[in-house]
Amino acid sequence: MKWVRFSKYTGEDLGIDAQDLMNALADFFLESGFNDPYMRFSEWNRNTLEDLKRAIQQALESGDLFSGERAQELLEKLATMSPEQMDQLLERLVQKLADEGHISVDDPADGPAGPGVGEGREQTRFEVTDKSLDFLGFKTLKDLLGSLGKSSFGRHDTRDLATGIESSGSSKQYEFGDTLNLDIGETLFSAIRREGIGSPIDLRYSDLHVHQCEYQSSCATVLMLDCSHSMILYGEDRFTPAKRVAMALAHLIRTQYPGDSLRCVLFHDSAEELNISQLARVQVGPYYTNTRDGLILAQRLLQRERKDMKQIVMITDGKPSALTLDDGRMYRNAFGLDPLVISRTLEEVNRCKKQGIIINTFMLASDYGLINFVQKVTELCRGKAYFTTPHTLGQYLLMDYMNRKTRTVH
Repeated sequence: MKWVRFSKYTGEDLGIDAQDLMNALADFFLESGFNDPYMRFSEWNRNTLEDLKRAIQQALESGDLFSGERAQELLEKLATMSPEQMDQLLERLVQKLADEGHISVDDPADGPAGPGVGEGREQTRFEVTDKSLDFLGFKTLKDLLGSLGKSSFGRHDTRDLATGIESSGSSKQYEFGDTLNLDIGETLFSAIRREGIGSPIDLRYSDLHVHQCEYQSSCATVLMLDCSHSMILYGEDRFTPAKRVAMALAHLIRTQYPGDSLRCVLFHDSAEELNISQLARVQVGPYYTNTRDGLILAQRLLQRERKDMKQIVMITDGKPSALTLDDGRMYRNAFGLDPLVISRTLEEVNRCKKQGIIINTFMLASDYGLINFVQKVTELCRGKAYFTTPHTLGQYLLMDYMNRKTRTVH
């Protein structure tokens, strides 16, 4: 059984709530490697408990955890703490996160014995739990929708009407196969109009009328995330916002569109499926951009889904620069638009078109090669291309997702 052990702290924890801690530490938990001064590229976030304590201390000293009249008082109190008192406070706050299920820590006794207790403690790893991912996804979704002036959303609407539970259209005469959501008033009025007022009322099959509701389609989405090296180059972190949007989209689908599905694919030198629950841990690496492998895997995942609509949402900041050859070797060329790489990638785009899969591309850069490639993709598929920034990516993507069915289902 996984558990965590810390020394007892008898003082106060400054009244800091676990959710306030999560809000202040959101950037730390979703770190993509952009702030690593040593550029230690790794596919997974390797933060330790000591890293977490340093992040909490920075949040305390910056005042992010305090507001109102007590802010100055608490900051002065922090300034007078000894190193030992500060360490106890940090351990107490880490313990609070563990007690409330936001992080899980492996018992050091479960792992191999280290050279010393202190050294083993410094290297202790922690994991962000599903509860934290759900919290961060909800927070991101609320922030994104709030910036759009929206408070809540229902399921996807289309131009078609169907019989169902939620009525929003006029009544229609019942036909075999319709959901028997009777419009009582119209049914009785039909019988009275035919027979006149009397008792008992003679109801016939032709009198039955049912409510109509807006037809709401189901959608299968594969989110393709580019995690190549360029996503954190040029002085801008593009991968962390992409992770935030993916988590917000997952939360939106789970809470508002339970009939939809979302899968995530990372593409770099190759491509692999990523469980949404592992999204916070992913970092970029020294990789090229193998868009073709990502499209192949996305098609394979969508073939398993039985949905009205199937779409690929691709977030990238670079043109395709890598290819897996038929013999398994990697072909790489990061300079210009390589004819072999582009032609093979567009072949997969054409296969998506034949299967009715829509490809929507969200570009995080204005590179000529990327724009040229995306133009060709949009010519082949019914999807759209969006030129956006890490700051506006979520607004574009979520609004496109929620409006997509209205434009495509007939």
